[in-house]
Amino acid sequence: MRTMSAERVAIVTGATGAIGGAIARGLAADASFEVVLVGRDARRTSNAADAIRRVTGNGRVRHEVVDLSLDSSIREFGRYFDSPVDILVNNAAIAPPRRQMTAEGRELVFATNVLGYLRLTLALESNLHRASPARVVNVASYWAGDLDLTDLEFERRRYDNNAAYRQSKQANRMLTVALSERYSPSAVAVNACHPGDVDSRLSNDLGFGGAESPEQGAATPLWMATARELEAVSGKYFASGHEERCRFSSDRHAIGLLFEICLAFDQTRPSSNRS
Repeated sequence: MRTMSAERVAIVTGATGAIGGAIARGLAADASFEVVLVGRDARRTSNAADAIRRVTGNGRVRHEVVDLSLDSSIREFGRYFDSPVDILVNNAAIAPPRRQMTAEGRELVFATNVLGYLRLTLALESNLHRASPARVVNVASYWAGDLDLTDLEFERRRYDNNAAYRQSKQANRMLTVALSERYSPSAVAVNACHPGDVDSRLSNDLGFGGAESPEQGAATPLWMATARELEAVSGKYFASGHEERCRFSSDRHAIGLLFEICLAFDQTRPSSNRS
């Protein structure tokens, strides 16, 4: 266990986007943080790290190339990344207009937005415990719902990117509860949030805009990652800088079933390549 005054490591996924970039900049503004940007596009992620170093003056900002839609890529990262992890911000999310498949045969939105969050947290489990007290911030959304445990990959339902995104954000909020029960809150606290309504590629893919700046959108997850008053607070959902009741957190059976399904995904039959 390390003290809060020790140098800390924070990982941010999706940091080439508007909100993720603002979260990473906010963390890097504190010189005690080494900030690791995780993304699948090496050039974009490297450029984002360069820009954050210039803006913040923090030379301890770097990037790692990981395809968060692929179990194999996340497992490889988990094997070689050996630093304690004080803060993990699972932020990367997509909402493509057409149903797509990963190289491992999984529907892309669920693989990235849901399995990516869960797989990365589990791959870094020992790193988080070594940094105890550590925090996991799952950037979810109030735009959540439509979860179908019998058709998580839209094999039966007609694919719609709003429905796929909403399902993924409901799943994020439910799996946050499952993970919070896996760890002692004083060792690894896991919470979810709605960030803010920012004009971004993701919001435009969903047909929305956004009236808030990236910094406003990043304010709640950044506060959750660093606020002393949230030490040992776990399994909660936050929006606009305060805790809110999560309507998905009370269905314990569905939460447990979703967690088990997700853990078993890589041992089950891949989805068809239907669009």
